[in-house]
Amino acid sequence: MCSLVPVDVGPLTFAEVVAVARHDAPVELTPGALEAIARSRSVVERLAAAETPSYGVSTGFGALATRHIPSELREQLQRSLVRSHAAGSGPEVEREVVRGLMLLRLSTLATGRTGVRPETAQLLAALLSHRITPVVHEYGSLGCSGDLAPLAHCALALMGEGQVRDASGTLMPAADALAAAGLEPVRLAAKEGLALINGTDGMLGMLVLAIEDLRRLLRTADIAVAMSVEGQLGTDRVFAPELQAIRPHPGQALSAANLVALLRDSGVVASHRGPDCNRVQDAYSLRCSPQVHGAARDTVEHAASVAERELASAVDNPVVLDGRVESNGNFHGAPVAYVLDFLAIVAADVASIGERRTDRFLDKARNHGLPPFLADDPGVDSGHMIAQYTQAAIVSELKRLAAPASVDSIPSSAMQEDHVSMGWSAARKLRRSVDGLTRVVAIEVLTAARALDLRRPLEPSPATGAVVRLLREAGVEGPGPDRHLAPEIETAVGLVASGAVLSAVEDVIGELS
Repeated sequence: MCSLVPVDVGPLTFAEVVAVARHDAPVELTPGALEAIARSRSVVERLAAAETPSYGVSTGFGALATRHIPSELREQLQRSLVRSHAAGSGPEVEREVVRGLMLLRLSTLATGRTGVRPETAQLLAALLSHRITPVVHEYGSLGCSGDLAPLAHCALALMGEGQVRDASGTLMPAADALAAAGLEPVRLAAKEGLALINGTDGMLGMLVLAIEDLRRLLRTADIAVAMSVEGQLGTDRVFAPELQAIRPHPGQALSAANLVALLRDSGVVASHRGPDCNRVQDAYSLRCSPQVHGAARDTVEHAASVAERELASAVDNPVVLDGRVESNGNFHGAPVAYVLDFLAIVAADVASIGERRTDRFLDKARNHGLPPFLADDPGVDSGHMIAQYTQAAIVSELKRLAAPASVDSIPSSAMQEDHVSMGWSAARKLRRSVDGLTRVVAIEVLTAARALDLRRPLEPSPATGAVVRLLREAGVEGPGPDRHLAPEIETAVGLVASGAVLSAVEDVIGELS
């Protein structure tokens, strides 16, 4: 388990979000955060005692905001809000997604802008530290007012209601899980229900996790390119820094620099670098890979800048501000939704160019002397023919997933919420896109490794040779008669997803850009 993550008034880092969401790091509210929470709570209690109605404190919500709620019904109002909004449907979403949205809601509570009581925020922190994960469903969020239904399922668990999974993954009633951990459920007070459910935390958590994965995947995709350039007898001259400098996109320069480092000291590349080489230009899928991967990197970093601003935000409605409570529209998920959709385009295009490189290995008219489909006995054996089919099926799916969710909007709440972001939907499909890209990169690495073995006695570069060794040590055999290919693909997928392919290279040549 990771070390404890302090939740303060200021923003969390990407690393802290990943540590809590993905690696079960415990959390603790800092004294400064608890002080800010207490200050804002005093404002809410003053307004709750006043005769003048205050939205979210002594009124209904959404289209029912015009009704003044008497003090004796306000606790019931909060319970009713959470129970009615916990209306998700469909499969459970992943544990890391739920932990991410819980942490980010806690971070907003810690800003002192929401008006919850300190004990309510502390219980949310305790659920994270005890690894109690509320059951949240696939469908229910329109991304405005934030991720209402997913967050409501988490708030329900704080009340001791609904279903959760304990640290072992066992499904049980929330009341039983709280009791087993020595925790007491809360009785929500004025404004607390609204403060617990009105935020972009689900879509933001998924954005942060996707950026973490894509940063690793894009460096791994550069490794796959280097292996393909070698295996297809391509040139490294097009990756020279002076060629990148005359089109100064930062991501392009980084990707090209990676390729130069990855191909350094390659016996395969050196074998056809002399005057006898009759190759004029490589195909676009080889030659233009820094331009595509570089644009992808720049897009990921744009998305990261949006995520950093959102991590520094206090998203709630209404918010406590300078001793008063103000209604606002900061819960609208458009900024996050747009970049979630943009990253799905990135995943589709990087996968598309990778599939094209893989296909070139398999065509005897384009693979420069390798056997058809890299088969041991073509005609008897099919080699990697169907591995490319799998890539093609995934790439086709990724193109469908690249259609933006954020251009859609279905009005809700009796037309009070008449424009929504669909950011949750954008985030959910991006997770599928990242998984698909992982699989496409893995199949390219697997195929290129086989091709490099077939090029022997020519030696690959130290970097790409390390990847071939990693695969062989993981149980993926080299060229030979056909064998059950699916387990080998899954092994390669695991090595790419875990970062093992990247680590194998960086252990040899140092950190990639």
